[in-house]
This record gives sequence, C-alpha cells and structure tokens, in this order.
Amino acid sequence: MNGLIVLGTASDSGKTMICTALCRILSDEGVRVTPFKSQNMSRFSAITENGEEMSRAQFIQAKAARTKPSIYMNPILLKPVADMKSEVFFFGEKFGPIVGMAYREHFFTRGIEAINTSLTKLAETYETVIIEGAGSPAEVNLNDREIVNMRVAEIADVPAILVADIDRGGAIASIVGTLQLLPTEHRKRVKAIIINKFHGDVSLFQEGIEFIESYTGVPVAGVIPYKIDHGIEEEDMDRPVMKAPAGIDVYDAWAKHVKAHLNWPLIKEILSQPGEME
Repeated sequence: MNGLIVLGTASDSGKTMICTALCRILSDEGVRVTPFKSQNMSRFSAITENGEEMSRAQFIQAKAARTKPSIYMNPILLKPVADMKSEVFFFGEKFGPIVGMAYREHFFTRGIEAINTSLTKLAETYETVIIEGAGSPAEVNLNDREIVNMRVAEIADVPAILVADIDRGGAIASIVGTLQLLPTEHRKRVKAIIINKFHGDVSLFQEGIEFIESYTGVPVAGVIPYKIDHGIEEEDMDRPVMKAPAGIDVYDAWAKHVKAHLNWPLIKEILSQPGEME
C-alpha cells in the first residue's frame, strides 16, 4: 500500500488538517485512500457505526476520504482524565485509567501489534494510506518507545512530509532543528516540507524557502495560507469552530485551499516512493 506520514515540528502544527486535505484531494482523484494514526491522545472522540470509540480527528479524515470511519484507522486512543492519567482504548476496548510511565512500559509491544494488525486490515480495502504523526519526531527522550512517528513510518515503509507552523514564529529554526535531531535513517525518509498557517504575501518568504531548501536539501512542497473559516473541527482544540460560508462542502473547500498552494505533482511523486531511499 502506497502512502506517506505527515510529521510536525511541534504539536498543533497542522498535521491533522493537512492529512484531512490530502484525503479529500486523493479521493477526488479516484484513489481509495484511508487515514491512519496509530495512537492519538485527545479528549475528543467519535463513535463508529459499530459503537466503537475512536479519535475525532481520524473520524473526520475518514469523512474527507469519503469512506466509513473504522477503529483500524485509530487503534489506540488515550483520553486524559486527571493527574497524568489516561483512559486507554485498544480497538475500542477500554483500559485504565493508567499513568503515563506505566503505559509506556506495559503497552509498547501491544501497540506495535495493533499497528501491524491495523495496517494489514486497511490494506485489504485501500490502496493509499495517509498517516498522521504526533507531536514531533525529534522528541529524543521518547523515541526509544514511541509508536506514532518514525517507528510507524518504518513499519509501513512510507516517506515523510514535515509540517511547520509559521504562525507562532521560529519555523525555520524548528525545521532545521527537527531534521538535525533525527537519526540519519529517519532523516532520509523526509522528502518534503510544508510551511503551514502563513499570513501575508508569500513572496516575502521566498528567501526563507530558498534558505530551507539549500540548507536542508529537502524541497518545500508548499506554503499554506492561514484559513480560520474552514468549518472543520480540529483535533484537540476547545476553541469554537468558525463556520464556513453557507452552501459549501467544507472538505472540498479546505482541500481546494490546500491544493492551490501545494506542489501537487511532487506530493504524488512522494506517494509513489518507498520510505527509505539511498
């Protein structure tokens, strides 16, 4: 199964929304596409037709992909409760509450099994998978037992796109720092960079794009302007969703907005590649 993983330089960089757009764009092109996030920590969830609880983000991405939401798209859901504790859901089965360190120590092997099971199951129906990472792949204190970023990319053998949020500032440093902290074999998987939540005239950032590309050797596949009225519920945000203009399909509108600012031929080329290249 072809695909890619969308990683971020930090939480709230816009990974969920980029994945949502890619799911709709590919669906528009007749591709049987599925979202996937191995483990999602969020207080916001949704219920499948079978009564199973999964992350709201992957539920929304499935709708963007024009397919039925499934717990195989999000096999592990962590719902924070209090005092560093979370309820843990494996394929909709509830465990917990469990303290964070206990989860890392006792559920790692089970998490890997869940990833393999889910990807195998999804491959029976879909030809392309759009995988969402979590936080940053450069969180070196977590990498020995992480099951949501580069380890998933390795299991699925897919290339990666790195998303940086320029709205909060420091995007160039966050991109360079993230790539430099990745082990060589992981850095090779990163095939493109997306600058997200841009305000103003993109031509004023051309020198920034040129610096990123020359310094890292990784192409910038797009600079996505900030859009507040997309009308789609975001992954972890308590802030109210600003309604989209009446009479439009919010997924179509968001996909059109993103695609207009992407090097789509480059993204399609990346989708056709294995993750690890010379």
